[in-house]
Amino acid sequence: MEREQLEVDVLFVGAGPASLAAALHLSRLVRDHNQSVERGSSGRKLQDLTLLVIEKGKDIGAHALSGAVVDPRGFRELLQGFPGEEPPYDAAVHDDALYWMTRNEAIRSPLTPLPLRNHGYFVASLGKLVRWMAQLCEKNGIEVYPEFPAVELLYEEKVVKGVRIGDKGRDKNAAPKSNFEPGIDVLSRVTVLGEGPRGTLAKQASRKLNLEGGRPPQIYSIGVKEIWQSSKPVRPGIVYHTLGYPLAKGEFGGAFIYTMQENLIDVGCVVGLDSPNPRTDCHLLLQKLKTHPFVRSMLEGGKLLSYGAKAVPEGGYYAMPQLYSDGLLIVGDSAGFLNAQRLKGIHLAIKSGMLAAETIFDALLKNDFSAQTLQGYSQRFEKSWAREELWKVRNFRQAFQRGFWSGMFHGAVQLVTHGRGLKDPFPIAAGHACMEPLQKWSADHSETINFDGQYTFDKLTDVYYSNTAHEEDQPCHLKILDFDICHHRCTFEYGNPCQYFCPANVYEMVGEEGKKRLQLNFTNCVHCKTCDIMDPYQIIIWTPPEGGGGPDYKNM
Repeated sequence: MEREQLEVDVLFVGAGPASLAAALHLSRLVRDHNQSVERGSSGRKLQDLTLLVIEKGKDIGAHALSGAVVDPRGFRELLQGFPGEEPPYDAAVHDDALYWMTRNEAIRSPLTPLPLRNHGYFVASLGKLVRWMAQLCEKNGIEVYPEFPAVELLYEEKVVKGVRIGDKGRDKNAAPKSNFEPGIDVLSRVTVLGEGPRGTLAKQASRKLNLEGGRPPQIYSIGVKEIWQSSKPVRPGIVYHTLGYPLAKGEFGGAFIYTMQENLIDVGCVVGLDSPNPRTDCHLLLQKLKTHPFVRSMLEGGKLLSYGAKAVPEGGYYAMPQLYSDGLLIVGDSAGFLNAQRLKGIHLAIKSGMLAAETIFDALLKNDFSAQTLQGYSQRFEKSWAREELWKVRNFRQAFQRGFWSGMFHGAVQLVTHGRGLKDPFPIAAGHACMEPLQKWSADHSETINFDGQYTFDKLTDVYYSNTAHEEDQPCHLKILDFDICHHRCTFEYGNPCQYFCPANVYEMVGEEGKKRLQLNFTNCVHCKTCDIMDPYQIIIWTPPEGGGGPDYKNM
């Protein structure tokens, strides 16, 4: 098939904080360099550069989900070159606390642990932040294209040369419809992957270029959250974290509650995707959390506005892939730039983008985009405060694979030993490998609740509040490599855990008892990638759907 080609100098895949920060910082470096040359400095001007950011969502920010308590350090550094610009934070944090939750009690810790202290930080909507960043990009000559889902990396041998955009207008059997448009090939001198966690192209690059060779596996949690509008005045800037209920014994995770302007309350759960329980259901845990008297009192009389879910990369420093290859850099969540102890990554994503931009700037001056030049990104990272922060928590999340109290003990030791703990590196297994067979789990671990439609909601209702939409007559973007495993092995070994761990009711077992088959409701998909991560057989492959499909998060 003949495809249109678009040639750019630098391509940024994914319009999240990392890619947008990289594009902004690079534009500033080029601007300052050219002005310096005009004033008589040696060197050549970098003229007529095309910097392009592409995003799979229908709008910038449509797929941006985060609890978003922002450490402003990253933005402070980024905006030094853009005087007068201020991020659209919602409110400064004025109260934070940690609560231990039992079924009916919420016990406030007399001291908030240091990693959870948020004074000096801001609550914010990540969607608003990235929309503002995209507008700032456009003001500085950077092109930003939504509805451009990158589905494949383009190579010359093992040198990355750009990406292929997914086709539009194919039917469910992949046959062209009357409105068919083949996806274009975007060719670039260097491609920056900032797709978020478990990025499709980052996975492709890892396999072809062995970017994860010899490194521990990346592990993840899933964050699910709802935004409520309170019926009574709420002071913005409260940040509460909780441990205990509703999580099962030994399960990693917790909950968060933030307050924002316009009487908005963010409430959510974070649950480890290395849970041994095949019936782990993050959506159900969030609904159970809201029945707790402490949480329910905040939501009393309010109304649900929005729902969403997102994977969180928590493997830390040791699980980060090689950050560069010929013609390629990886930034942000795609590269594991997240502090799992603090549950914060926006400032680290911004810093990763800035470090990538500085490396690309050097490559543009040299006109050399080989791995030898681009490894400067990794070298800059190793000398940065981002590396210092991640090094101090390099074994934090790993310790929780042996149970909650084991993790708490090792976490305390790591604080004293600056991240080392009792063993460095602490051993870790891929999350899907931690799932135990169904027979090890009694029926009480599949506890459910009656959804009342007022405070608690089933998955389909919550999907409605995520504003998720996909073209129904298109190829399913969830690829299952072997349905026979689903029907004849997984049913008996794990009880088809996909029907539980998916927060959007994409995976549904239908039919008579003993003859059930797996039905894919792919139009429900909120793009959290939990299925790709937690499937015990690793036969589910998440790929980008037709451009513009997916959630459209509001106030997230």
